[in-house]
Order: sequence, then C-alpha cells, then structure tokens
Amino acid sequence: MLFHYHFWTPYVEETEKFYVNQGFRIAQRLGKYQGEFQAFHPPLTWDDFREKEILFRVIEARKGKVNITFGYGRRPTFDHIGFLVSPKEHETFCKNAKKMNWNVNVGERRTFIHTPYQFKIELQVNTDVIDTQSDQTEIEKLKIATKGEGLKKDLAILFNRPVDSIISVVGDKVKLEEAVFKGAASEWNMVDPNGVMIWEKN
Repeated sequence: MLFHYHFWTPYVEETEKFYVNQGFRIAQRLGKYQGEFQAFHPPLTWDDFREKEILFRVIEARKGKVNITFGYGRRPTFDHIGFLVSPKEHETFCKNAKKMNWNVNVGERRTFIHTPYQFKIELQVNTDVIDTQSDQTEIEKLKIATKGEGLKKDLAILFNRPVDSIISVVGDKVKLEEAVFKGAASEWNMVDPNGVMIWEKN
C-alpha cells in the first residue's frame, strides 16, 4: 500500500501549517539545535521555538493511512515515496531490486531502495507508521515527473505487478507533481507550499 512521501523544503513552518489545515496531525518534529538533534514534538507549537535556529531533519504529518514527512532543504526537493508491505513482500521486493542492480539499504525500521530515477522507494513493514482509527484517508495516486522514461515498467518488475498508484511522466526535473487522496471527507484542490497539487478523489 502506498502510504508515504517525503521532501526537503525551505518552507518548513508553512508546509506544516498547510497540512495541519487539511486535518493532518503532527506526530513528531526532530531537528538539530546547538549542534545536537533534539525533539520538538507536540504539544510544543512554533511559537515555542520559532526564534531558535533549528535545522529540522524531519517533521511527520499523519492522517488516516497517510504519512507525509519533510525536513529543511535549500529548495523544494522530492526525496522518496513509501509502501507498507508484508515481511514476505519485503523479502521479495528486495531480491527483485538487487536483480535490477538497484542499491538496497535495509535498516532497523525501514528499507530504502535507490532507483536510477533520482528518488528512493521506502519499504515499511511496521504498521505503527500510520493512524487508522476512524479516519480512512489514503493516497490514491502520486504523479511523479522523472527525466527519462521507464519508471512504470521498472516498478512493475520490482513489485511483480503494475503499480497503478504511481503515474509517471517525463519532465525537465524530478518532481512530485500531484498527490490524489481518497476518504478525506473534505474538498481538496490546492497546491502545497512546495508546488505539489493535492486533491481528493470523490
């Protein structure tokens, strides 16, 4: 299940505010302050630390089955997407990636597959990365621009089946262009501070 995307942005506070206004909750904030990584999780708000020079590594926003993360970067940069998979699927997909000569980094909490399209794919087996409860918001599709063709075909090889949740287009740079949600129980048709069009499928 496609559940996640991550990017770097100079508009950290603005991005958090945007997603909170769409009903997301902030699960965590981690940043480097005075040379050390520290937590600035809720219930802290930006008024508590805005004047500090914090280099945020990750801010995590959740809604239903969706997990969006972002951290500070000099310009908006798309980094990776994430799929929630079973342990058996994880093993299979890692083997497929290695057969494709894609680099695979297996960590304690997640695995990253490095694609030749200048973004990564996260494989996640831990279901605690999403909030289900009564909110059924989920990612229906992501539209990703890459500099060359082949992503759709390669994803089908990696996952042993067509990946209909990813729309691949060719552009002049790698970019997450659109995020289509379903089950959000609200009318979304807007652009986030980083140029990602988000809208809800009725």
